[in-house]
Amino acid sequence: MSGAAAAEQLIEVDGVEKVFSVRRKAGRLRRVRQEVRAVDGISFRVPRGEMVGYIGPNGAGKSTTIKMLTGILVPSGGRLRIAGIDPARERTRLARRIGVVFGQRTTLWWDLPLKDSYELVRRMYRVPDSTYRANLERCVELLDLGPLLTVPVRQLSLGQRMRGDIAAALLHDPEVLYLDEPTIGLDVISKAKVREFLREVNAERGTTVLLTTHDLTDIEQLCRRVMVIDHGRLVYDGGLDGLRAAGDGERTLVVDLARELPPIDGVPGARTVRVDGPRQWLAFPASQSAAPLVAAVAARYPLVDLSVREPDIETLIAELYANGGTRWDVAEDGGKAGDAL
Repeated sequence: MSGAAAAEQLIEVDGVEKVFSVRRKAGRLRRVRQEVRAVDGISFRVPRGEMVGYIGPNGAGKSTTIKMLTGILVPSGGRLRIAGIDPARERTRLARRIGVVFGQRTTLWWDLPLKDSYELVRRMYRVPDSTYRANLERCVELLDLGPLLTVPVRQLSLGQRMRGDIAAALLHDPEVLYLDEPTIGLDVISKAKVREFLREVNAERGTTVLLTTHDLTDIEQLCRRVMVIDHGRLVYDGGLDGLRAAGDGERTLVVDLARELPPIDGVPGARTVRVDGPRQWLAFPASQSAAPLVAAVAARYPLVDLSVREPDIETLIAELYANGGTRWDVAEDGGKAGDAL
């Protein structure tokens, strides 16, 4: 990797581990000490300006990773660098360059109006007045915070508080924004506002975003790249299309015929899964091209219209979690390599 390319890698994670020592019951009165490997040798790079989804089941190691990236936790092994800074050694210096939002914990002052919390953030980070005013004005406009600025944080709804937390994390112009479940518990309108705001921040300011969430719609709408972690190991790192190809999901060919007919059969590699009048749904492997199926149907049936639906990402993720014997990694050339765990 050239020097210029290396400089663009804002987040560098090499073989990072985190092991916790816990005491567990081993009988009525006896306790034994046991090691729990929350993060198990993960490695990845995130270039400047990229928005990456970091997903996994509960207990997979997502929040532990975020806490190590922010300097809250010290890795048990491996190497971490954020913009060339070691988070554990230079946490104060790093704090000026990152923003963090934990969906279930607020960084705002509970009894203060929202605007007073923002003023405290300005003083803590020593944000220049002109920068502060410009950033606050933009956040207030895009996140619809104007009517809330004089309201104590404790009186805000969950969706209002979450929007307030995201604004607070961006007032000092961080280079990296860590979002841990930022849309948890939000209604549809609040989620839409948060997503649109994050898209604009990433596109206009080039803010690097690492997003952990259980709402896979967040990932589909915001991220081109997704990393999947399970049992502390990185089991997939690549694009959403690659995730669909790597899984065992199926695509669906939706066919509109000129008239109602019996279920389509005799098309190699496809099976009819639903019939509703002249419309029929044919399932086929996600890795298979739709072109031969379309040609076969068009040659034998009075075809009026058709569309191809991609496999549901939630189903693919569930299959990936369940398939613990295989790991998909992105090779240096951008391809995927499968390893037995």
